[in-house]
Amino acid sequence: MSKGLEGIVAASTKLSDVRGQEGVLIYNGYNINDLAGHVSFEEVVHLLHHGTLPNRAQLDELNSTLRGLRELPQGVIEIIKTLPADAPPMHAIRTAVSALGCTDSNADEQSQANQERQALRLIAQLPVATAAFHRHRQGKEIIAPNPDLGEAANFLYMVDGEVPSDEATNTLDMCYVLHADHGMNASTFSSRVTIATLSDMYSAITTAIGTLKGPLHGGANEGVIKMLQEIGSPDKVDAFIDDALAQKKKIMGIGHRVYKVLDPRAPHLKEMAHELSMKLGEPKWIQMSERIAELMLEKKGLNANVDFYSATVYYSLGIPTDLFTPIFAIARTAGWTAHVLEQLANNRLIRPQSEYIGPIDLKVVPVDER
Repeated sequence: MSKGLEGIVAASTKLSDVRGQEGVLIYNGYNINDLAGHVSFEEVVHLLHHGTLPNRAQLDELNSTLRGLRELPQGVIEIIKTLPADAPPMHAIRTAVSALGCTDSNADEQSQANQERQALRLIAQLPVATAAFHRHRQGKEIIAPNPDLGEAANFLYMVDGEVPSDEATNTLDMCYVLHADHGMNASTFSSRVTIATLSDMYSAITTAIGTLKGPLHGGANEGVIKMLQEIGSPDKVDAFIDDALAQKKKIMGIGHRVYKVLDPRAPHLKEMAHELSMKLGEPKWIQMSERIAELMLEKKGLNANVDFYSATVYYSLGIPTDLFTPIFAIARTAGWTAHVLEQLANNRLIRPQSEYIGPIDLKVVPVDER
């Protein structure tokens, strides 16, 4: 038996290939290093859903479709407004996605066209729901989507109320590209398990969000910035790491279940973190990060992963810490929905076995004699 299903192949996929021994990530044949900084998130959505990068007409059509699907049903907005202001955002967006299923009269229709429509609806509306909850908890008016803006820019606009700079937009867009898919990770696997029962798209993505929120999966990037804040300054890094290792504490953002060498997404985020930190005049965040990465490679042979530098990038953009994981979910919805569509195209119920290790041959004793 392989604990945690490590090394077990659970499905065949054309969507992404994670080569852990080589430090390589591929989306539908394209190396992530060729995609990052060269294509938009919307282009990656088309790549994952259709297997090819779009031409101009296809990209224009996709952009138009996504922008036309952004508006949340009023009932979902009302549900968001009833949530406690101190509710964790991942709880809120999980609830919002589940509610979206209630507002779709064709939620259970299994046709491919309907499933593809639902997939794009979720990609378009999850960031809107996230921004709406953030505005609600601040006691501010919820801002309507801006149809003139792309996915990354519109999210930042709905969060802050101002059209973002090109630099901020391009930074978040690249983060979306880097997080769009990643093989059979825990949340993707859970989405495929759910849809394999012939449940619905909304249930599958709700499942994925619930899985992603865990600190051993998507929640790791929140842990990174909290760790940096706890350390406080570069001169305290060495002592912090020595103490943490002595107590066998986990260092968030370091090491990866699959990658045995450097996570190929990390250098792109490291470069962005450098640029943003220097521009904002707060170099200590990247200085602390680099020292932690250096020490962990030296002492434990572990490399920084995508969460390690994405935390500094998001923090430098002024994004609240507890929105880091929802942003991960926004980007990964592209991959989750693509995996759901792929699972449905050649479906079989996912039903692994378990190894029983409990007692046997016990006899029932009457309750008064126990």
